Amino acid sequence: MENEGKKILVVDDADFILDSTSTLLKFEGYEVLTAEDGIKGLELAFSSKPDLILCDISMPKLDGYGVLDKIRSTEETETIPFIFLTAFTEKSNMRAAMERGADDFLVKPYSRDELIAAINAQWHKHKRFERKINEKVEEVGRSVTSALPHEFRTVLNEVIGSAKYMNSSYDTIASEEIKELSEDIIQSANRLIKITENFLIYVRIEAFAANPIKRKQLRNSLADEPAALFIDVSTMKSVRHNRPLDLVIDENAQGVSIQISVDSFFKIIDELLDNAFRFSNPETKVTVNSWIDSNKVFFRISDNGRGMAHDQISRIAALTQFERTFFEQQGLGLGLIIAKKLIELHDGDFNIKSTEEVGTTVTFSLHIDDPDKKTESSD
Repeated sequence: MENEGKKILVVDDADFILDSTSTLLKFEGYEVLTAEDGIKGLELAFSSKPDLILCDISMPKLDGYGVLDKIRSTEETETIPFIFLTAFTEKSNMRAAMERGADDFLVKPYSRDELIAAINAQWHKHKRFERKINEKVEEVGRSVTSALPHEFRTVLNEVIGSAKYMNSSYDTIASEEIKELSEDIIQSANRLIKITENFLIYVRIEAFAANPIKRKQLRNSLADEPAALFIDVSTMKSVRHNRPLDLVIDENAQGVSIQISVDSFFKIIDELLDNAFRFSNPETKVTVNSWIDSNKVFFRISDNGRGMAHDQISRIAALTQFERTFFEQQGLGLGLIIAKKLIELHDGDFNIKSTEEVGTTVTFSLHIDDPDKKTESSD
């Protein structure tokens, strides 16, 4: 049978619902697991990894919302299709249930046709979702495998060239020149490491972007006092580029947390600040500031560098996938696009304004954490 091997967990405190629903599903060829309360339902979900969960809302020990929250917050079970079984009087609560991660709901009493139609809809949705992810992975894989060898060859040729020169001329090279060549090799090796890391980060971002559940969970991570980290990284970059006097720090937001992990936020500002210092000349200013507006923190980085043409900015704004030729032509590397995609992955806004030979200003925003909202949702 088509459904053979598929496992469905039914969680309900009413014996007649468990009996009738499991009988119908077994007749359709499904393997069926049953639990009479939320606690036992979770135990079965974690131990048996069902392909789909049907769950009542009002139950003893742990209600359906509690089951759903735990299912969606655990990596092993977060993608399992979840359908609520609800009494007619609870139907008005279904919008909130869907927002919390439910895939569908059935109003009791439901017919055999309604039950099968709801389950089949989830199978079709899951197949489309799986196909979309596979296509995205293949697309990114093709792009990366075509571009990565080129990037690697460029850097490795620099390393090999310096090493060959040292090897063939070791008896005539002055110590100062050896030191200079060694520094070039170290710099190239570090660049190679960063290229590798950025490609891996890019692939990971694409995987998250294709998975709405994982994307939603990203905003559960928090970065406290982001403006302080913003200033610290700005100062570090100015020193690394031997331009500490070029950094201008305007007023910055304080006393907030933003909905992003510290690692992801660091990656964003590290890449954007690196571009600002790399593509502007010494003794020109790089200005950083942040401010709060509504429920977001805005961050701005401005430089007086070489800037970009309008068509180059348009391509950045429209970019939805890896384009090797774009990065080669612009010299901006993958970092700018990684920063943009990370911001958008966290439902933030990214804006870039630039004029050739005048400078570039990048402004982005991220959501402020609202602890009161979390308290209300957990009540």
